Amino acid sequence: MKYLPLLWKSLWRKKVRTIFTLLSVFVAFLLFGLLMTIRTAFSFGVDIAGLDRLVLIHKVSLIMPLPVSYLERLRATEGVALATHQSWFGGVYQDPANFFAQMAVERESFLQIYPEFRVPPDQLAAWAGDRQGAIVGVDLAKRFNWKIGDRIPIQGTIWQPKGDGQTWEFNIVGMYDGDQGIDKTQFFFRYDYLDENRRQGDGLVGWYVVKIADASQAQAMGAKFDGMFANSSAETKTTTEKGFVEGFAKQVGDIGAIMVAILVAVLFTMLLVAANTMAQSVRERTNEVGVLKTLGFSNALILSLVLGESLVIALLGGAAGLGLAWLIVQQGDPTNGMLPIFMLPGRDVAFGAALILGLGLVAGAWPAVSAMNLKITDALRRS
Repeated sequence: MKYLPLLWKSLWRKKVRTIFTLLSVFVAFLLFGLLMTIRTAFSFGVDIAGLDRLVLIHKVSLIMPLPVSYLERLRATEGVALATHQSWFGGVYQDPANFFAQMAVERESFLQIYPEFRVPPDQLAAWAGDRQGAIVGVDLAKRFNWKIGDRIPIQGTIWQPKGDGQTWEFNIVGMYDGDQGIDKTQFFFRYDYLDENRRQGDGLVGWYVVKIADASQAQAMGAKFDGMFANSSAETKTTTEKGFVEGFAKQVGDIGAIMVAILVAVLFTMLLVAANTMAQSVRERTNEVGVLKTLGFSNALILSLVLGESLVIALLGGAAGLGLAWLIVQQGDPTNGMLPIFMLPGRDVAFGAALILGLGLVAGAWPAVSAMNLKITDALRRS
């Protein structure tokens, strides 16, 4: 601790250069935090997707429907614990910009397969008694200031109601919550309400979700399901829920790989900038290093002082950048629902902290070793 004043004074020997280096590190780790948040948002659900849950979609395309009659055949299959279906609704609430996922589900089996969605018992009872009832995520309710009992009109885009008009009416009877990482911006309503009141498409569903008894048999069970419906008018393609979510996210490109590539470029550039700053700083203080050695400073102490400067720059700039990124993320999704899970995971914060330490050590390593190996006579000879 007694060498901190010396280290601090050396750090600010060239104030302008130090400030710009700190700003560079700050921007690099601000970008790190925000890009990791975006990467998490685009891969939401992948980490929590169940390996024992299989998804059956139409073999041609996800947008092609499947017969609801498949459900009982799936439930009767040996090795199946639970089965349910979901259908994408794709309606518009007030304005097309107010995007959020709306899905018709089979009430009881849906919540059995997805226990991570937590709904109070009294609200579940209310959903059972109201065909027009819907449960919504707490984040979605907060976004639109919805409360239990509100009646929500949604304009149909894919499915049109019988009679005149395009408006479907829903009653909010419940709100679901969940742990961090659960998408709480979705809108679930009863499939029987949709099926009984749409103009066309009776008896069709979007896809099936099947919970199997043994996750290790996922591949074999998937092949079995596809074989059951082979040569039918609606053949299926089965994958694990994890694979389904990953494939859905990658429809807009491999966002994770893009984010990582950008970060590697930014951090490598930042490493060069910091290393150049430290090398130049040590070169300018060659005489001072010689004097310190003459006064009895050991090689190990010289090494520690130079590495200390590099670490202080990295820690000050990196912690400020990562901290600001965390504060920005705490304000919530800035895209009006396009990134429903907008969070900076703790593992990424820890990884960022490790990168900050690594940057400080690597950037200062060569200048520190050079200063340590500098001979007193050579150092004092230089002007």
